[in-house]
Amino acid sequence: MATHRFANSMSSALRHPGVIALIVAGLTIAAMLIVDHGPWNRAKTQPAHVAMYANTGEAAHAAGARVLPTEPKSPVEPERLGPKTSPTVNPVTP
Repeated sequence: MATHRFANSMSSALRHPGVIALIVAGLTIAAMLIVDHGPWNRAKTQPAHVAMYANTGEAAHAAGARVLPTEPKSPVEPERLGPKTSPTVNPVTP
């Protein structure tokens, strides 16, 4: 008899809009925490001496991006002014 009353009171309590809103809010917060702080969302960090790349293409490849070739320079584009620079030397290969 007491079990029947308890089941009826729980059934009527779970139909209350406030209880439904609390359940939905709790599930939403749990889902947000799982998505935002899951193990797949960790930063892939490297020490500074390893994360040095000679150009942006190498850095993009290391980050997993697809690198597309750029269009060739226009023949009317002037040469860059100033001294010619030598390519940078990267003693540590990533």
